[in-house]
Amino acid sequence: MRKFILSGILISQCILGCTYSSENDLIDTTPIAIVVTYNTHIKEIIDNNCISCHANPPINGANSSLLTIIDVKNGVENNNLISKILGNGPGALMPQGGPSLPQNLIDLIIQWETDGFIEE
Repeated sequence: MRKFILSGILISQCILGCTYSSENDLIDTTPIAIVVTYNTHIKEIIDNNCISCHANPPINGANSSLLTIIDVKNGVENNNLISKILGNGPGALMPQGGPSLPQNLIDLIIQWETDGFIEE
């Protein structure tokens, strides 16, 4: 009987000592600090989503080429590229006729601007 009582107390302590809030408590959502560069991060985004219209020369009503780092930097600084990608700038949501870019890709472009348009 004594073993039964001690076992019950021990099991109760184990159960009561553990808490479970949610799986999200187990996921670290702290962003990883990276420096975003054109060659490593941005070029692939532009090549996969923008070049079909923003070639040289631009087609399908695109107003500028986005083939080089200079073109893309100019698009961000002078042609509202980020606003157009977000859908809150002048003109149509980019990429035109396609689905919106995922937020993580938009965030990379914004971070690239914040980091100073690094090429590497």
